[in-house]
Order: sequence, then structure tokens, then C-alpha cells
Amino acid sequence: MKPSSNILRRVVQRDPTGCGIACAAAISGLSYERVRTRAAILGIQVRDPQLWSSTQPMRILLAHLNIPTSPREMPFGDWCSLPDRALLAIKWHLEQGVPHWHWTVFVREGGEAYVLDPNKSLKSRRRTDFGRMRPKWFIEIFP
Repeated sequence: MKPSSNILRRVVQRDPTGCGIACAAAISGLSYERVRTRAAILGIQVRDPQLWSSTQPMRILLAHLNIPTSPREMPFGDWCSLPDRALLAIKWHLEQGVPHWHWTVFVREGGEAYVLDPNKSLKSRRRTDFGRMRPKWFIEIFP
């Protein structure tokens, strides 16, 4: 299911580990609860560490939602070289030798660029504090 309009809205994660679910909801235009239910049907549980330490669960979920993505992750170069829509991995770090990150959505539209961060503690709907986010890599989201 593709977004009903070109404008994406921020979806706040309802679970401490639900950033991927919230990003899929923002990209698809569906509610957090609906995407969480669809993920569960696919065997993707919000508390499964693979949701933020492997791209496979997100790729499966986005494919199920009919959201086309690039076939591989691309290393982050700079903000100007990002595509207009991307699933962006920030806060990349190792925990017991396993990579972990926080999912966000990068959007460029109408001459503006911003990040939709599902973290519920953020007050702003759109992040533009690019110097603080430190992206590691991204997956392009196709229209």
C-alpha cells in the first residue's frame, strides 16, 4: 500500500523498540497499530532485536505493504546526495558485537529536506538538526 499522498507524516512509535514499525507506518500512510498487526502476521514482532539489527524484517514488511525499495543498503555520504525518500539508519552502534540502529525516514519535498524520527520524546514533527543525527546508511524508498 503506497502513501495516499506525496506528503509523509511522522508516526510516533508506541513501543520502546517500535521505530521500524513507525517508519513503515509513516511511509505507507497506515496507522502504527495496523502496521504492527501486519508485521505480527508476518512473524515480525516489535520486540525482536532483528527489527533494528537486520534490514530483512523491514524489507519483508515494506514489500508486504507494496512499498518498493532499493535492493541494497547504501552508505551515507552527505545529506545532499540522499534520494528524495529513504529509510535512514541513525544512532548506529555495536551491542555485544551486533550492529544496532534507530530507524528514521528522510524526506525531500517542496524544496525542504527533513527527517521523520518516530522517537516519542521529540517535540518536533520534522527534524532538521542534520549535524546531530550521524546516519550510517540508507535504503532508498521508491515512489
